[in-house]
Amino acid sequence: MLSGASLESTDPCGSHLFLSLPDDVLAIISRSLHPRDTCNLSLCCRAFQSLAHSDKIWHVQCSRLQLLPPRELTEWRVAFPSYKSICLFLLRIQPLLGLWVHQNPELGNVVYIMPGFASVVACRVIPQELGPSGIDGSPLLWAPVFEIVALPDGSPAFFLHGRERDSDYFYPGLLRSVESNCNVLLLEVEPRGSSGGKLSHTKSMARHCDSDAEPSRAIGRSNSSLSRSSRMAATAAASASAVVPFSRLAFGDRRKMLELVANQVGLKVPDSLSRSPLFVRSGEEVAKEMVLLLERRSLLVQMYKVGEGRVNWWGMPGLWSDGRQMDSGKTTKKILDRSGTWHSLTVNWDEGAPLQTGKRRSVAGYFKDGLKQMLGRSNSANGNSSMLFLKNGSPSTSERKHAPLQEFLRASDTIGLSLVASKVKLSSYRAWPNMHDNRYALYKLPLQVPGPDHEYAGLWGGSFGWPPGRPTEDKPAKALFFVLISYDETEGQRMLIATKILEGTHYVLHPNGSAMFIVKVDEPSSDPFPWDVDGDSVRVEIKQAYHGEGIANGYGFRYPGSKPGALFVTQNGLLAFVWNETKAVLTLQRLNLQNLLKRGERVPALSAIFNFSYLTKSHSNVFVGSASASHCLPSPRNFH
Repeated sequence: MLSGASLESTDPCGSHLFLSLPDDVLAIISRSLHPRDTCNLSLCCRAFQSLAHSDKIWHVQCSRLQLLPPRELTEWRVAFPSYKSICLFLLRIQPLLGLWVHQNPELGNVVYIMPGFASVVACRVIPQELGPSGIDGSPLLWAPVFEIVALPDGSPAFFLHGRERDSDYFYPGLLRSVESNCNVLLLEVEPRGSSGGKLSHTKSMARHCDSDAEPSRAIGRSNSSLSRSSRMAATAAASASAVVPFSRLAFGDRRKMLELVANQVGLKVPDSLSRSPLFVRSGEEVAKEMVLLLERRSLLVQMYKVGEGRVNWWGMPGLWSDGRQMDSGKTTKKILDRSGTWHSLTVNWDEGAPLQTGKRRSVAGYFKDGLKQMLGRSNSANGNSSMLFLKNGSPSTSERKHAPLQEFLRASDTIGLSLVASKVKLSSYRAWPNMHDNRYALYKLPLQVPGPDHEYAGLWGGSFGWPPGRPTEDKPAKALFFVLISYDETEGQRMLIATKILEGTHYVLHPNGSAMFIVKVDEPSSDPFPWDVDGDSVRVEIKQAYHGEGIANGYGFRYPGSKPGALFVTQNGLLAFVWNETKAVLTLQRLNLQNLLKRGERVPALSAIFNFSYLTKSHSNVFVGSASASHCLPSPRNFH
């Protein structure tokens, strides 16, 4: 038996005593640790290494995140080698979860990102009507936008969803970065080098740096005493810093690049994957669905890694490769089309020079014409082409703010889709962010957590009319509205703001981001509720009532007016805003959108780029073709 002194000398950090505790006690203690602290345990001493890799410890870390219920966490474990891999994936994608929107089309572009199976899935809620059973009884229509699948080590694999020629397609890409407090999701085309997606110091990169004379010469002079490897690292860093961001391209060039890359990298989804579920659902079919989910994930991982067995990721269709230097300013590149045929392209990097193609010109007409337009003299969608030059060779004033497409393409020998989750400074009006019209982006809506001072904060859904959700002879179905309730304070007065984010009519009545009603929380109302009973002939009891104003026809579509009304809270938690003059009523119930989507009905997606964010302004339902015949949408109606 060791004495205290000898034990201290052989175990200076006390790990022997700590590790002698029961596993359940160690698991309880680990709840106070963060994942980074758990990883650092292995650095303390060799005795802690096994503890730092313990599945039980990492199961606790996964549970601390509270992103998955216990049952789903156990089901995910089947697809991973350890809970540590699950935790690393969850930590990376946690900022993405939640409600995202875009202002176009006006009927709504609501995307909810939620856990799938060993993945996260972005689901677009389709503008729709409710059947006789209301929200709880009608399947919610939705379409997949993108999916981020966890690879075995916990790293993410990005797939954009889309539909072409009546078939589902996947468009692989990279999840480039996720900021912890991100509020904008951007779909971009990203230059990539030949080394794991990072820009490498190739000859073309060196030539590009030489065009920026000052940085390259400065590196050569000031670092002459450095080692050769240090100078190469400094040169590579200067090369990377010279890369033109995708956001600096003109809108027309960005659009065409996205369409071009998506057109080439798309992988047709096998029928077995098209029919497979995307979520773990409860019920009697759980065991059967788990088999389908595992098979689906295995196929997705295989498709991502080997590109349907044809070439590896960096040589996938649509990614530029095999760049070879030619005489000044020219580079030959190759692109692989979906038939598996390589086509040669000669790109002239001289400003204003058109694209020259090799002898093989059998690339699809879209690809050929698209590149000619991008690298030639095409006009961008906003009327300003970054590639349009005056006769004297100088760009016009309106074009100088855009970067030439050549500068973007010459940075690397490969390009591909990427998803970027960034934090940017955004202004907002009544909880609705002010958005760019020409960015392929989704904007996150902050969801306030219900509390004592903002009891009704969160996402609500409902329709016009009383009793709630009940059809009438003249209105057999009710348009579904999603409303985000938030609280604000103006001149010392607390306000409840109900912002419309989805409208299920055929032709939009109010723009996205409209305040359906605004209530003064500190001004109770004594107005009586117009109805005594609900749809089940149960007497209605009003718990609270507040004065407010509801939306009404005003100075035009963009500037609606308001009319007085009152917000009533019933005994079963419903909210009903009643306009005083017309007695029109908007009835809302709190939503668990994740559960509704799991029980919902999946419909086909839009084409790939439109599917991410539909930038074209439209006041009609652009998603109506996705809805089934039983959910067809009627002509416009005026509710109040």
